[in-house]
Amino acid sequence: MNIQVNVECSPQEARAFLGLPDLQPIHDLYIQKMQQFVNEGLAPADLEKIMRSWVPFMEGGYESWSRTMMSAMTGGMMGDKRD
Repeated sequence: MNIQVNVECSPQEARAFLGLPDLQPIHDLYIQKMQQFVNEGLAPADLEKIMRSWVPFMEGGYESWSRTMMSAMTGGMMGDKRD
């Protein structure tokens, strides 16, 4: 025996029915911050904060990523500064 049920509802109604949280206020805040970044530009400190949140997979991950990117941008001209 097969039973098929079709339910027509909006995504908001489905989330409420399933008891999922309403993330619209968080989404609105995120969009507001992104618009602020676009309008005002990113400061180096803002970029660093963003990158630290994207590269948390190892201790010193941001520093390692930063050195790699700096080396790539300068064509490796900086060299290794180890003693």
